[in-house]
Amino acid sequence: MLHSSSDSLILASIPSPSVSSFPVGPFTVHIYALCILTGIAVCLWLTSVRWTRKGENSDNMWDIALWAIPFGIVGARAYHVLITDPQSYFGPGVDPWGWAKIWEGGIGIMGAISVGALGAWIACKRYGVSLAKFADAAAPGILLAQAFGRWGNWFNQELFGKPTTLPWGLEIDPRSANFPSQYPAETLFHPTFLYESVWNLLGAILLIVLGRKAALKLGQTFWLYVLWYGIGRFMIEVFLRIDHSEMLWGLRIHIWTSGFLILLGLVGFLIAGARGRRKVQLDGEQQVSVRV
Repeated sequence: MLHSSSDSLILASIPSPSVSSFPVGPFTVHIYALCILTGIAVCLWLTSVRWTRKGENSDNMWDIALWAIPFGIVGARAYHVLITDPQSYFGPGVDPWGWAKIWEGGIGIMGAISVGALGAWIACKRYGVSLAKFADAAAPGILLAQAFGRWGNWFNQELFGKPTTLPWGLEIDPRSANFPSQYPAETLFHPTFLYESVWNLLGAILLIVLGRKAALKLGQTFWLYVLWYGIGRFMIEVFLRIDHSEMLWGLRIHIWTSGFLILLGLVGFLIAGARGRRKVQLDGEQQVSVRV
């Protein structure tokens, strides 16, 4: 919301959308789903461009995507239902089909990454494609997909952060079920959807630039993606998020999982770099032996 004065125009807050869905004939279209679908479309486009620039057959990319996307969606929903918020889906008095209502929100990107990667691995084995090469091609697009998907949280007025007096504080309808009842109705909150969206966008740009400079070895682009996302999510979970989450040893479950992503990304990045340098060394030795 913009507030003006005689000599300045100040961004006083970010309003939340008043609608999260709209009717199309007999159907209801959820904007949350549109954000996710837009992200998937952008990811597929960018991955296709990067894949063909690597000299690969674009048909293979689409074949792999047909495995990775459904696996990723199932993993994303399963992570939310089983790890993030199981009490909302199991037990007495809950909707027995609530776990299937993905259009109401509730997916976990960490489940999407892990189970989607499993689908990609199966497809790469099936079509004789290097998983590391495909993962490198897809990594920036995955970050862009996450950047678009986070805007669905804005429309659903969910997953915001702590109260803030900063000029970009997020307005949440006090009548919303997501509004924390312990705060006054005029409270503004950190727009964590925006923070994470910008972080992911910057990460995608970084991966693309490093790729063009040939600064990364095979596999390092994907592991840098895992590391980058893990760092951003860890900071948001530790310092900002206040929504309900399962706890493990006194900490939000997402703190543990994002911390694991940081460790996994760092180890994977270092191993891929070592393998790449070893391959360059062996190739150089083979060239020397041929010349001799």
